[in-house]
Amino acid sequence: MNIVITPSSPIPIYRQLYEQICILILKGELKSGESLPSIRTLARELSVSVITVKKAWEALEASGFIITVSTKGSYVASLTEGDIARLKEEIIKEELSPIVEKLKAFKASREDIERIIDVIW
Repeated sequence: MNIVITPSSPIPIYRQLYEQICILILKGELKSGESLPSIRTLARELSVSVITVKKAWEALEASGFIITVSTKGSYVASLTEGDIARLKEEIIKEELSPIVEKLKAFKASREDIERIIDVIW
């Protein structure tokens, strides 16, 4: 599992970890049922606090990406195509909402935004 943490980023470390694992799961690089490293192991490998990794794991579990089995560890949840589509949509909404609010404040029209997205895409 290739995870890169940027301590100087304005994004909290637990959130960086959460987002990178979400992406690995959604891309299929982490498969349903696959075992994840223990919280302590990953914290040691990334040189971050156990509390930070625990917070990321709790967020991943709350979002439905992983399951934790007491005394066994954490695993990638069994996700259907519908689950994956729903999770992708939730992430996209979460990421775009603040941007859309800023654009509305600038009085940008929906057409302007769509045109710019088409150019970027």
